[in-house]
Amino acid sequence: MYPTLFLAQLIGPTLLVIGLGMIVSRDAYRTMAQEFLGSRALIYTAGILAFVPGLAIVLTHNVWVAGWPVIITLFGWLALLGGIFRLIFPQEVTRIGSRIIALPSALPVGGIVVLALGAVLSFFGYLA
Repeated sequence: MYPTLFLAQLIGPTLLVIGLGMIVSRDAYRTMAQEFLGSRALIYTAGILAFVPGLAIVLTHNVWVAGWPVIITLFGWLALLGGIFRLIFPQEVTRIGSRIIALPSALPVGGIVVLALGAVLSFFGYLA
């Protein structure tokens, strides 16, 4: 259970802060997203930065159970697949990302989801 708790303690607060930022600083996050999508070099770098920890999580925590630890496994797989997608198809990242951030509800809804995941992981990582 140690890797599970460690990853929950690492990922939970990170998601809490990001989710809060997405909700509180919506315009700043939208601007950052637009700037990010305008740079293939940043998309490529983000691909590497998602691929490596995603692969590390999949290799160390590929746990498919009915319970909260599966959130960490899903997070690892999503990071790994997202990293692969960014590295192989950066032009599609720009196309899809631009459509998503154009939606008025994308950042508040996304922020709530990220905040909730961070709260769940933080709870189980630190308090449960």
